[in-house]
Amino acid sequence: MNASPSYWSFFAEHRAEILGATADHMMLVVIAMLIAMAIALPLGMLIVERPALRALSMGIANIFQTIPSLALFGLLIPIPFIGGIGRRTAIVALVLYALLPILRNTYVGLSGIDPAVLEAAEAMGMTSAQILFRVRFPLALSVILAGIRTATVITIGVATIAAEIGAGGLGTFVFRGVALVSDSLILAGAMPAALLALLSDCLLGLLERRLRVA
Repeated sequence: MNASPSYWSFFAEHRAEILGATADHMMLVVIAMLIAMAIALPLGMLIVERPALRALSMGIANIFQTIPSLALFGLLIPIPFIGGIGRRTAIVALVLYALLPILRNTYVGLSGIDPAVLEAAEAMGMTSAQILFRVRFPLALSVILAGIRTATVITIGVATIAAEIGAGGLGTFVFRGVALVSDSLILAGAMPAALLALLSDCLLGLLERRLRVA
């Protein structure tokens, strides 16, 4: 499928609608990522020293990750206070998909610190909380950011499917294009979504590399 001149003329004619859908798409992703980080980062800190909780939380996050996106949206719709048609259900589903990469990388980063560094921190009289926030977390930050980077790209892609349940975003063009067999409509949704994913991956990758060097 090529971006023919007809696509560019379509984009020019509908640029306001496409830019509005892009903004809606970004809003879904940002909200979902903020909620996912608010859940996964503290939970990742908790499971470092708690094997039972680690097995449970990782298992649940893995289960959500394996459910096909459209099926997960469908499963959430009938659930009271969470489901329904619209953005709320989409955000819940996106959060569930984003949890595993952030949770796993938070645990891996925090538990992969050199034991000699931790022993030195203990010898200095640091408490467990001080070691976590002053030693473990800064050293693990680049690994944690790698998980956030992966989750962001996944969320941008899955958010496209959210249009199927009335959540808006760039997926509206994709589904309309499929229904009408229109390459221009499909590309109007797919290309901005791909660019968003590439831009997010590039920016977060640069930040991740900077943290590794630091």
